[in-house]
Formats: sequence, structure tokens, C-alpha cells
Amino acid sequence: MKTKLQTLSAIALIAISGAASAQNVAIVNGKAVPKARVEALITMATAQAKAQGQQLPPNFEQQAKDEVITREIFMQEATKRSLDASDEYKTQIELQRQAVLIRLLIADEQKKSGVTDAEIKAEYDKYAKENGGKEYKARHILVEKEETAKAIIAQLKKGGKFEDIAKKQSKDTGSGANGGDLDWANAASYVKEFSDAMVALTKGKMTETPVKSQFGYHVIRLEDVREAKLPSMDDVKPQIKQQLEQQKIAKFQEDLRKSAKVE
Repeated sequence: MKTKLQTLSAIALIAISGAASAQNVAIVNGKAVPKARVEALITMATAQAKAQGQQLPPNFEQQAKDEVITREIFMQEATKRSLDASDEYKTQIELQRQAVLIRLLIADEQKKSGVTDAEIKAEYDKYAKENGGKEYKARHILVEKEETAKAIIAQLKKGGKFEDIAKKQSKDTGSGANGGDLDWANAASYVKEFSDAMVALTKGKMTETPVKSQFGYHVIRLEDVREAKLPSMDDVKPQIKQQLEQQKIAKFQEDLRKSAKVE
């Protein structure tokens, strides 16, 4: 009877040992290294790879196991040297703790204040209203003095080439290098004085008098007009959602700072 009990006890111990072993990836210097560390490393790496549009290599699980074991070996040696009691270690741990908690807080707030389809549609409608209608392709020459602008207009009327004059004389070096080309844009993209003068032109015509704005004096030529081509809501939905999420988190952070009593 005694022998039977001993046998059963041995079997039980083996079973318990096997179950414990299944929970660990290795035993390093007598200390168990739990599989949970490997799983956590894989989860984190998977999320990072997904965010970058990549995939983990096929052998990453083995790489993760090796990494976890290596870390345990190094950690044990660092502990032997009492580095875990150093002020630098404590400072770094505190900074890491703060970073993790803040990341979790932001993730939790994003779940609670998620962006709805109605909010996305409202933002798209606002975008469509601001960017819809007509688009204008114009060129301009920007100078400091009205007299200079008048002289340029006279020169253009005599056959001067708009692009060449823009390259030589325009203060707007960005468009000037391209012959004054401002590419396609809606009227709201420009200051009011410029916009009003531009939309009053017909295709191929230029302003007969200099247009004064806060930047100086403009000579404007309208190259073409077309109906604005806006992307569909489905095409820009991910970008709008991300933008709204960022706005909500920014407001959440600002509200927290305002409500905090800082002395």
C-alpha cells in the first residue's frame, strides 16, 4: 500500500513539474523564464510591424525566445552587481513606468471618446464645402512697389513673357522659380484681395492694374478654371478619422492640464 502511494505521489509531482515547465520557455541558473514574456514580446513586435505595414519574419518566435533568455541572463548578472539598487536604475524605471502609464491612458481615452461615423461625415462635409466649387490655375508676379508692378504690366502688354519676368523679378521665390505658377487651388486658398482679383479674370487674361495685398503688389494671370475634384468620403475616411482622433486627444490633454492644480 505504501509503495502504491509513493508511486502515485511521484506521478503527481511529475505532472505538476510538467505543467510548470509548460508555463516556462527556459530555466536560467535555476530561475524560470515564463512564456508570457515571449508572448508579450511577440504581441508588441506584431503591433509595431502592423503599424509600419510590415510582417514579422517566419522565425520570429524563436528569435523572441532567444531574446527573452538573453535578457534574463543579463538581468541576473546586473542584479548580482546590485545595479538594480542604483539611483540611475530607479530613475530610468520611473521614466519607463510613466511612459507606459501615459500610453495606456491615451489608448483608454481613445476607446472612450471614439470617433463616430457622424463626426467623420460632418468633417468631410466641412472639407467639401471649403474646397468644393471651382479651382483656379493662376500665375503671379509679386513685387514691393506699385510702380514696379505697373512697369511689368506695361512690359507684358508689349509682348514680354510672363514666365521669364516672374523668374527674374518676383519676390515669391517659390512660384517665381516656376514662372509664377501657383498650380491648381480654390479661391479660399489666397488672401481676399488676390482672390477677388483672380476670380474676376477670364481664362488667359491678366490684371490691368496692380493688386495690393499684405505681401506687396501682384500681377496676376488666370491660366484656367475647372470644377474641383474632391475625393470621396470613403477614400479619405481613414485620414479624417485619424485627424479627429488626434484632435480629441489633444483636447483631452489640454483639459487635463487646465484642470490640474500646479503650484
